[in-house]
Amino acid sequence: VVEQMINVQNKNSSYFVEWIPNNVKSTVCDIPPTGLKMASTFIGNSTSIQEMFRRVSEQFTAMFRRKAFLHWYTGEGVDEMEFTEAESNMNDLVSEYQQYQDATADDEGYEYEDEEDVAEEDA
Repeated sequence: VVEQMINVQNKNSSYFVEWIPNNVKSTVCDIPPTGLKMASTFIGNSTSIQEMFRRVSEQFTAMFRRKAFLHWYTGEGVDEMEFTEAESNMNDLVSEYQQYQDATADDEGYEYEDEEDVAEEDA
C-alpha cells in the first residue's frame, strides 16, 4: 500500500506541493467489511481537489439558478442567502487552491531557469 501511494505521488507530482509535508495518509484495516477480503482508506491533500470542487460548484450553480430543490431547504428554515454565501466560499476555496498550484508551477519554472543559467555558466 505504501509503495502504491508513493507511485501515485510520483506519477502526479505536479499536484503535490512540497510545503504540505505528509500530504498522503493510507491505512489497511485488519477487519474488512462483510464480504470483502480487505478495506483501505486514502486521504490526500493536494491542489488537484480543486477540480472536484469546481465541478461541484458548477453543478450547484446550475441547479441554484433554476432553484431546483430549493423549496425543500427554505421550507426547513434555510435562507436562500446561505446558499449564495456557500457558493462564494466554494469559489474562494477553488481560487485559493489554484493560487497555490500556480505558485508551485512558478517555483518549478524558476528552478528550471536557474538550472539553465548554471548550464550556460558552465559552457
